[in-house]
Amino acid sequence: MKKLLLLTAVVLLLFPVKNSFSQELKRLTLEDVMKLSEEQSPNALMAKNRFRASYWRYRTFKAEYRPSLTFTGTTPYYSTAFERVWNSGTESWDYKSTNVLRNLGSLALSQNIGFTGGTISLQSDLTLENDFERDSRNYITVPVSIGLTQPLFRYNSLKWQKKTEPLQYEAAKQNFLSNIEGVHSQAVMYFFGLALAQTNKQISEMNYANADTLYKIAQGRYELGTIAENELLELQLTWLNTETERKKAEMNLRDREIRLKSFLGFNENVRVELILPTHIPELQVSPQEVLEMALANNPEILEQQLTVLTAQSNVAQAKAEKGLNANLIASFGTRDQDQDFGLAYSKSNQQQNIRLGVTLPILDWGLGRGRYRMAVSNLELAQVTSDQALADFEQNLILDVEQFNLQKAQVEVAAKSDTVAMKMYDVTKQRFLIGKISILELNNADTKKDQNRRQFIQSLQDYWNYFYNIRSLALYDFVNRKPLETEFEKLLE
Repeated sequence: MKKLLLLTAVVLLLFPVKNSFSQELKRLTLEDVMKLSEEQSPNALMAKNRFRASYWRYRTFKAEYRPSLTFTGTTPYYSTAFERVWNSGTESWDYKSTNVLRNLGSLALSQNIGFTGGTISLQSDLTLENDFERDSRNYITVPVSIGLTQPLFRYNSLKWQKKTEPLQYEAAKQNFLSNIEGVHSQAVMYFFGLALAQTNKQISEMNYANADTLYKIAQGRYELGTIAENELLELQLTWLNTETERKKAEMNLRDREIRLKSFLGFNENVRVELILPTHIPELQVSPQEVLEMALANNPEILEQQLTVLTAQSNVAQAKAEKGLNANLIASFGTRDQDQDFGLAYSKSNQQQNIRLGVTLPILDWGLGRGRYRMAVSNLELAQVTSDQALADFEQNLILDVEQFNLQKAQVEVAAKSDTVAMKMYDVTKQRFLIGKISILELNNADTKKDQNRRQFIQSLQDYWNYFYNIRSLALYDFVNRKPLETEFEKLLE
């Protein structure tokens, strides 16, 4: 028993150790993170689901322009009551008791007419009626009936949907591409957030090692009397501060790694190390070219057009509702009845029906006119807002393009400054070791070394931020010179 308990304790102790060392290390480039973000990030999955919803909305709109075949049945339909029946002999109404079981079926083929907003239908009905009061059975048939329902002077929603829905679906496609570029921008933020944390960790380790070495050397020199006590204390304080900074850098590194792993959908068994990009595209873009691409592809432009179209639709609806409204309903077909099923279809008689319903507001206390004027005002506001939004969009786009065109030079300057600052620190450190300069000059060189290294990483982040921002505005790949695209059919799988 004691051996079993001992073995159990050993297993429990060993398993956590085993798990802690079973983490998978992934070394990722910026390109790797971009690809993973498209496939696994929550925002990319949400963009996919939003596109699917827009697709099915568009499919629903398309279905309204296609014929629909419908079967309607009622079985059983039992009725016992007194019904009013005309007596031709006495020329008066009689009331007779009924005890009837009916089974009804109807098959209808209907088609919306988008141009007029009406509906045309083809229908066939069959009713089996069992009269228990008279112990009889009868088939009532409508072999074929053609019907038309046509609104007159009314708002035609199908006509306006034919204008807005295709535009809405095209905007959904462009929004998906734009959202993916937004995911890329987020990936840039998380990537360089962790890259900077990794760099800060490396800097803190190097600073700690340098401070430890310099402090030990200074202790020996202080014992020999070649440096003053205040210089020794300054180096000791630097050494203590580097230890604190090292611990802070470790915590920040863990935080940034967790954020990136969560964004990419990795679990806790994955460790991530990033490889900084060593190459940026040789790319300069024309503001006019980007503007032309954006006006053709950017979803914001389509959404402004949709806003104006929707306002125009509301004006048309308000105008129609404040005046005369009418519905024309007409049908033509055949009808027969017989106790024999075959005979119920052999001697059909014509039947036709036409009805015109009219609605005209006489006294509404200005309600219809007020709604119309409000819709007109909203249309004018939508047009002014759209024009202003377009002007602001163009100005901001030009500024963004100009900023992007400056980024490559900024990266090159930052890279060179990083190299110079590191070399300056090495030279300063060697001069300090031989007693040529003071501790203040060494600390100054150390600070510049760290600042320039961080500025280099920040310049890389700025470049890629502007790079993906320009792609998002124009929905265009300026490196490969082709529009951004995806296989939308695969998004529906």
